[in-house]
Amino acid sequence: MSAPHDALIVLDIGKTNAKLALIDAGGTVLAERRRPNAVRTDGPYPYHDTDGLWDWLLATCRELARLAHVSAIVPVTHGATAALVDDAGLVLPVLDYEADLPGLDYDAPPYDETLSPRLPAGLNLGRQLAWLQARFPDAFGRAHHILMYPQYWAWRLCGRAASEATSLGCHTDLWDPRRQAYSSLVARAGWTALVPPLAPAHAVLGTLLPAVAAATGLPPDCEVLCGIHDSNASLLRYLGKGEGTVLSTGTWVIAAAFGASLDALRERADMLANTNALGRPVACMRFMGGREFGELAGAAPVPCGFDGLERLVAHGTLALPCFAATGGPFAGRAGTILGRHPTDARERYALATLYCVLVTDYCLDALGATGPLAVEGSFTANPWFGPLLAALRPAQAVSYSDDASGTTCGGWMLRYRDAPPPGGSTVVAARAPDGFAGYKARWRSALA
Repeated sequence: MSAPHDALIVLDIGKTNAKLALIDAGGTVLAERRRPNAVRTDGPYPYHDTDGLWDWLLATCRELARLAHVSAIVPVTHGATAALVDDAGLVLPVLDYEADLPGLDYDAPPYDETLSPRLPAGLNLGRQLAWLQARFPDAFGRAHHILMYPQYWAWRLCGRAASEATSLGCHTDLWDPRRQAYSSLVARAGWTALVPPLAPAHAVLGTLLPAVAAATGLPPDCEVLCGIHDSNASLLRYLGKGEGTVLSTGTWVIAAAFGASLDALRERADMLANTNALGRPVACMRFMGGREFGELAGAAPVPCGFDGLERLVAHGTLALPCFAATGGPFAGRAGTILGRHPTDARERYALATLYCVLVTDYCLDALGATGPLAVEGSFTANPWFGPLLAALRPAQAVSYSDDASGTTCGGWMLRYRDAPPPGGSTVVAARAPDGFAGYKARWRSALA
């Protein structure tokens, strides 16, 4: 094929999978490569395989460099993750946010300051950093920088350290969303000198280090952008369009309600304020929907027909939260199934779909979400999620993004900020089994 005049690579590291997407200046995806993002357990604690990802990144970029002239790389990653580095590299492995952090007396800032709920394990990044500082003081003391995860990859690519608000503002305890400034924790813990200067997500931090350019075959003048938190990448195409709600789906299902009041957020329900790429707080609520769907549907999901949904609703089979160990409004409750249990893979898929729709609807009600409801990410591949959700929320027009990966599109938009976002959306028609409103009422009642 002939090489396009200009293209970029989006490095998209999700909690479950990592992806490299080669996208041209018009927004067309030219190539895409994936690999599992496994957590390693052969170190002092569960950690991310940054070396394995780096080797894969270099090798895959060598392949993509033969397909197009790549002018930029944009890192996009999951949140609640940071790297401690000196001039040579990591001083400690990058801690997995699902790891237990025993023996820590962690003094988090008040919820009213950070709008960051107290979460289990390491989902509050400040807790991770405090645990590492207490458990490994010598290594922590060698660190020159605390880098949010997208900016860690930008630093490895170009050598310049930066901080960025969307990752800092993702339930880290490090950020005050109302002031758009560091929280009191940063100074109190002695980390002020470790946080690099702030830069916008779209900022060009530099060009590839010579060794990286040589290893990848990418042009030496290939620029490295600061990067962004993945759920905020999904929001980019909707910013500045008034009220509405975006549902970013993947390992986490995150509802972001533009225009919703921050005063309505409740810590115990895992409600929080994220910071968007424009530096503004957004009321959010989330649960580990992709993880819970997998627990209910099984390792090899088989899509159901509409009749599968009808049977479960008619029999009154209910999945009650929750089926993930961390996060969400029902964290700490053990998931149960009431009624006749599913007997095959299609019925398990149907039950997982019904469950995720009902939890999503619960979160949207709690947020006071209004306006058009756009679904981004992996749940757009589910033929029944959108129609069922639309049936429960007739006042909100539900649409599926034509881009199955809003994170990839968001990465592209950081580079081509003045261009209209590629693709579009498809309005979803409401469809639900008879008695679905009553099924929802029984589910809500069973939660009490």
